Parts: sequence; structure tokens; C-alpha cells
Amino acid sequence: MIYDVYGTLADWESGLYNALQPLLSRFPSASRWSRDEVITAFLSVESDIQAQHPSMLYSDLLAKAHEVLEARLIASEDGAGGKDGATLEGAAKSSDVPGESSASGPGSDNVHTVFGNSIQNWAPFKDSAKALQELSKHFHLIVLSNVDHASFAYTHAYLSEGTAPLATADLKQAPPLYSRPSPNTHAGDLWIPRLTPGSKSPFSLILTAQDTGAYKPSHTGFITALEAIRSEPYLRANPGSSDTPTNQPTLEEIKAKTLSVAQSLTHDHRPAKELGITSVWIDRQGASLRPTSGDGKEYGWTWRFETMGDLALAVAKEVGDKE
Repeated sequence: MIYDVYGTLADWESGLYNALQPLLSRFPSASRWSRDEVITAFLSVESDIQAQHPSMLYSDLLAKAHEVLEARLIASEDGAGGKDGATLEGAAKSSDVPGESSASGPGSDNVHTVFGNSIQNWAPFKDSAKALQELSKHFHLIVLSNVDHASFAYTHAYLSEGTAPLATADLKQAPPLYSRPSPNTHAGDLWIPRLTPGSKSPFSLILTAQDTGAYKPSHTGFITALEAIRSEPYLRANPGSSDTPTNQPTLEEIKAKTLSVAQSLTHDHRPAKELGITSVWIDRQGASLRPTSGDGKEYGWTWRFETMGDLALAVAKEVGDKE
């Protein structure tokens, strides 16, 4: 199972919305945006930067997006003469924003950097940790996420232990047990946390945008995951098995035994469909990115569940029926 994290396992919309409030509260029009409007406005900035800078670390990308959104809000407010109802249309683009933030100053934290580090405060959904532990008994769970190593370490610890790790001002101070090994002794430089002594991680492999050099919906991450499964015997063996597979399957054979599990139809289900990977939609109710009409079947999902807990129960029933 190839898992998206933010939106599927962790409530990134709430985390993002809450972290943006100090910025939005400074602008009359933005301070009254609905949650959906906030998410849409931010994504219009973020997706633009991801396309321009696919190798940028996600924490840096978040900081840059915060900076660009601030510039667009300033431009829109000035263009509207300070009147209510200002929009972001015609405001600054990411390429128009200077590299150095105007919010930084001697003796003060850069507000954009603080926002970029806020991922550590994005809490998982309540059902995620338990469901992952149950599912990991039957499947290898693989993370494929638009995030960086240091930021994900906090989410990784939370999903593994079931409790929030201590937040820090420096992302490099993330819980070491759930951080990417450095140096990494794996011959293929793969992050395989379940082989780490003392780890409670449910994940057999972690791939971030920092590993793949691309942000979803690019196919690059999915292909990297499939190639990792193909090259690593541990990932091809049944979970908990001591057997070492010697066969070298084709990518098509691996696709046939792989599921993409995600909430985002555009970032995950569409590229999975294009690559011929079966997908499971975790249709988180209340998410801003849910379809406003229809059932999203055009994105190619095969099964739909509203929570990770529902998926885990369905798998348990399927396994029980076969025993």
C-alpha cells in the first residue's frame, strides 16, 4: 500500500488553516475568508512554486508560499484601496517576490520560516495510528508524500507512537528514532524504518519529495516507489516473513499487487490511474478538496472509505473470511 500522508493520515487542512491565521488576520478581506477559501488561495500559490521548484525542500517551499501569499494580499488590498472584498487576482506571482523576506529582522524569528516549520503541529486524524498498525500486519505500508525528511519525522513519530512529539524551533531536533538515518547504512539508501531497532513505525518504506526530487501529481514519485519495491527483497516478502524472494518481478507485476491509498483525487488518484495502479479513496468528510458534485469516479478509484478505520475493518473482515 502506497500512502499519501497529509490529508489522508494527517489533518493538513486544519494545520494549514490554523497556521495561516496570524497572516490572514492582518488583512480585512482575508480575515473573513472561509476555510475553503483559505485552502484554495494557499494551494494556488503552493502548486505554482512546486511546479517551478520541484527540488525545493517542503519546509522551505511552505515558507516561500507564505511569503508569496503575503505579497499577493498586500497587492490585492492596495489595489482595492483597502476596501473589503479584495481578491488575489492580478496580485504578485511567486517569481515577483524577492528572495529575502521583509518579515525578517534582527532578533526576531522570520514569520515565513515559522510557518514553514509548522508541519510538526499538523496532527494525524484520530483513527490513523491504530489503523496503520493493524494494516501493517497484512501489507507493507509505503509513504509517498510531498514533504521533507525533517518535517516528516514529527508526523512519523506521532503515527508510530500515537502521541505528539515535543515541538521544536529547529526541525533538525526531530525525534531521532523516527528520523531518516544519517548516515544511512542501507545499500540502496532507502529509508526502511521497520528495520530500525526500537521503532514502532508501521511503515516499511518512506519516500518524500526530498527523495524523489518531485512533487505529486508528478509520476516520478510513484515510479520511484515501484522501482524500490522491485529492487528491495524485504518489500517483496510477506510482512513478518523471514523468506527472501529471489525472483525479479516486472513493474507491471508489482503494480498488480500494489494499492495507492489517498484522500487527494488530483495528487494521487489521477496519477495512479494514469500509471495503472489500483487506488483506494479515503474520502475524509468535510475536506475542502472533496468534489463539489459527483463521486470522483473519473479519477479512477476502486474502493472508497470515509476513514482509515473503515479501511482497516474491511481488510480485517476480508482476511477473516479467507481464514
